[in-house]
Amino acid sequence: MNEIILIKNGEIALKGLNRGNFEDMLIKNCKRRLRRVGSFKFSKAQSTIYVTPAQEDIDLDEAMDCLSTVYGIAALCRSAVCEKDMQVICTTAAEYLADQLSAVKTFKVETKRSDKRFPLPSPQISAEVGGYLLSKFHNLKVDVHNPDLIVTVEVRDFGAYVHAGQTPGAGGIPVGSGGRAALLISGGIDSPVAGCMMAKRGLEVIGIHFASPPYTSDRALYKVEQLVQKMTRWCGRIYMYVVPFTKIQEEIRDKVPEDYFTLVMRRFMMRISEKIALRENCGALITGESLGQVASQTMQALGCTDIVTTLPVLRPVIGMDKEEIVAFSRKIDTFEISIQPYEDCCTVFTPAHPKTKPKVADLEEIEKALDMEGLIREAVEGAEGKVFHQN
Repeated sequence: MNEIILIKNGEIALKGLNRGNFEDMLIKNCKRRLRRVGSFKFSKAQSTIYVTPAQEDIDLDEAMDCLSTVYGIAALCRSAVCEKDMQVICTTAAEYLADQLSAVKTFKVETKRSDKRFPLPSPQISAEVGGYLLSKFHNLKVDVHNPDLIVTVEVRDFGAYVHAGQTPGAGGIPVGSGGRAALLISGGIDSPVAGCMMAKRGLEVIGIHFASPPYTSDRALYKVEQLVQKMTRWCGRIYMYVVPFTKIQEEIRDKVPEDYFTLVMRRFMMRISEKIALRENCGALITGESLGQVASQTMQALGCTDIVTTLPVLRPVIGMDKEEIVAFSRKIDTFEISIQPYEDCCTVFTPAHPKTKPKVADLEEIEKALDMEGLIREAVEGAEGKVFHQN
């Protein structure tokens, strides 16, 4: 029996004249994710992408698992393919879904007839398939309101497809369709969530991490690398830069009033990240800041950090509380890594009483004591990159 995977596009269907470009990018991303599973053929029609195994020994369960985290897919399902003939459709449904039908008490049949040339209307197709299944499985009764199993028949241009319902996809639009953005990633809970949320809106993410040895350890850096590796399941390939930040933080410690430590540090990070982002053709920066979560995330503080960059700063978790962010981090499987007790540079020289309502003019005056241009140039030139691929 021929079996394929059907991918439903969802939001891509609303893209009008650009829909084909989005579909092509989605197919490209799917091919990349499925490369380790085996070879597949792709075709598209009627807001659906058909994924057909090109080898007999392909594990479709593994393929479904890979595709479940590809942004741009609204829903997907394994389906049997057969001729557009009622007798063939009925026997295919009975054979393909035999295990599920034997294990439940109630069912109903739903039909979607995209090929309007097929002679029978959807209700009659459902009635005939349902009657045939009742004759073969004596444990079954029809329940159109709350069935244990929904048998779906889709009559399309290329054939008829039988399956037992869809699995929700990752949603969103294909990674890469919205350009590139640079994610300032720490070892905490918030920034991996922010990166995956923006990947869902079509952005290809590169990472920028600031390391301050010996104040931060190799284990802290390894923790961030583990987080980025987890993110590739949703974001695809990620290139991450590790920026040497020790000298800058020591200069801040020695020459900046303590209550301004965090603000000046954040302004350095934004300036350095912008230079790396522009070099990598990124159109925005991404951070995991949530309004009011800590002292450096007040409106005044965020305004003082944003003003040093010309790039837009995207903060997808800005209005989320910690419980919502944690729930998302569990979904993308980064939470348990994020709570490992290895501190990042954001916790180095943390002031006892940070400034919560800073003024730009005060910060600019304070920064005159620092060799801003030289420190930024040295940090950018010292940044080292590493590529992370989905396992």
